[in-house]
Amino acid sequence: MIYLLDTPVFIWATLETSQLSKAVQQVITDKSNEICVSTVSFWEIALKVKRNTFSFNGIDIKDFPKYARIMEFTILDLTAEETISFHELAVTHLHPDPLNRMVIWQAISQDMILISRDGMLEPYKECGLKVLW
Repeated sequence: MIYLLDTPVFIWATLETSQLSKAVQQVITDKSNEICVSTVSFWEIALKVKRNTFSFNGIDIKDFPKYARIMEFTILDLTAEETISFHELAVTHLHPDPLNRMVIWQAISQDMILISRDGMLEPYKECGLKVLW
């Protein structure tokens, strides 16, 4: 199976695995699964640090791509096809965070299961989003 980590899940997988559900821990450690991280997540981490809404004591955020590689996660670039087709993500109640919406769209358009604890994902299931927590 192919899974896409939501940004907080990627951070927890990297720094604080105790925050992950047992099901998520099993999926991430199962080497038969492909675990992906979007470059959008790196952008989100940088924005949160810049806005002082998130801090990592003693962690250089520039190391997050390295952490993803060490954990053998696939780093997904945002493609031109995904960005141009983003308008197809049609739901009545949009997630307030545009970066989260793009990660949601990547998961849908690439037929991946999004690993997330975000409570605002239910409307996106109508668009084909599959979620694990």
